[in-house]
Amino acid sequence: MRTYINPDKNLWSDILKRPLFDVSELYGKVQTILNEIRKNGDDALREFTEKFDGIKLDSLEVSASEITEAENLVSAELKEAIALAAKNIEVFHASQKFQIKKIETTPGVNCWQKAVAIEKVGLYIPGGTAPLFSTVLMLAIPAQIAGCKEIVLCSPPDKTGKIHPAILYAAKVAGVTQIYKLGGVQAIGAMAYGTQTVPQTYKIFGPGNQYVMAAKQLVSMNDVSIDMPAGPSEVLVVADETSNPAFVASDLLSQAEHGVDSQVVLVASNSEVIKNVTIEISTQLATLPRKEMAEKALSNSVFIVVENKEEQIDLINEYAPEHLILSTKNYLEIAEKITNAGSVFLGELTPESAGDYASGTNHTLPTNGWARSYSGVNLDSFSKKITFQEITKQGLLSIGPAIEKMAAAEQLDAHKNAVTLRLKEIRKIPK
Repeated sequence: MRTYINPDKNLWSDILKRPLFDVSELYGKVQTILNEIRKNGDDALREFTEKFDGIKLDSLEVSASEITEAENLVSAELKEAIALAAKNIEVFHASQKFQIKKIETTPGVNCWQKAVAIEKVGLYIPGGTAPLFSTVLMLAIPAQIAGCKEIVLCSPPDKTGKIHPAILYAAKVAGVTQIYKLGGVQAIGAMAYGTQTVPQTYKIFGPGNQYVMAAKQLVSMNDVSIDMPAGPSEVLVVADETSNPAFVASDLLSQAEHGVDSQVVLVASNSEVIKNVTIEISTQLATLPRKEMAEKALSNSVFIVVENKEEQIDLINEYAPEHLILSTKNYLEIAEKITNAGSVFLGELTPESAGDYASGTNHTLPTNGWARSYSGVNLDSFSKKITFQEITKQGLLSIGPAIEKMAAAEQLDAHKNAVTLRLKEIRKIPK
């Protein structure tokens, strides 16, 4: 852990740099795999699944009997927890439904928007070091509420050719229509291009490792849209003398255990806060099953003392964290001034874990500073908006002359003529 005391603002960008990895050869390798999938379809998917996942599959699609079997393997307690989370996610995202509102911009000129669901969406759910069944709920439930007709899910199989039971059960609860045993680049390629078995989708969602992220970025250039650019997960926690060091440490560790490339940042009001949190981290770390992974992530962590409150806010907005936890006495005052963050957690009783699982907000969020320009996944992510306009005689008489002048100024005579002809007809002027 690197610690800084009231660093000069000129140093912030260097101090807050995300972990960097050499990806010079990554995109070439990923593109080669994508090209094979586009060319050879299912054959390429089976070949890469055997190569990367170590299993030769007879069928890529998960059967109804496999879903039933998975449901029987999920404990009643976990089913109950999933039901609670699903309900809260549904309530929160249903509240985001778009309301059509017709606007008369000028008498006789009516304009409005209509939200239309993306017909086919693809969801990628990692299943490696942590089977992220919670992400199934976060993506499929809003897709269902939005009205997506096909919700296609891909997740990597284990060495026996199975997908984790909780992922399959969550998919059933959330209304997924098709599930395929595909991981990594091959999953992204299949949903981007379509194969003999896997349907082509129009937008791909979901987290993944650097290969998955590279694949999403490559297919988004020409073939399919994606939810957002993304990198490793991250959290920034703000703490002061009133903060509970154990709570703060647990929040930092909950992010660190995601993966070795995760980054955690602590912004503290004084050095004593950092000292107390560091002690708690050592205590809690010792009992974590993913201790080694968390330790590696902590080596990328940054602890910063920033005594000035306004400078704290400036630093947060410059970093633009995926997760921001305000564990301070004046959290509402700080929150009002936050402009760049994926999701904000207010007060000591609001851990980031709540947003990851069951509060109802979405945990698919912009990382790597993309919170400066991207929102997290929400209901709008699964729809597009179509604009409509209807103009009466009165309306065209009102705005037509302005259109003619503007079109003429841009030397687009056909544009002008499309209005002129109509105005002549309305005014009954002889041709």
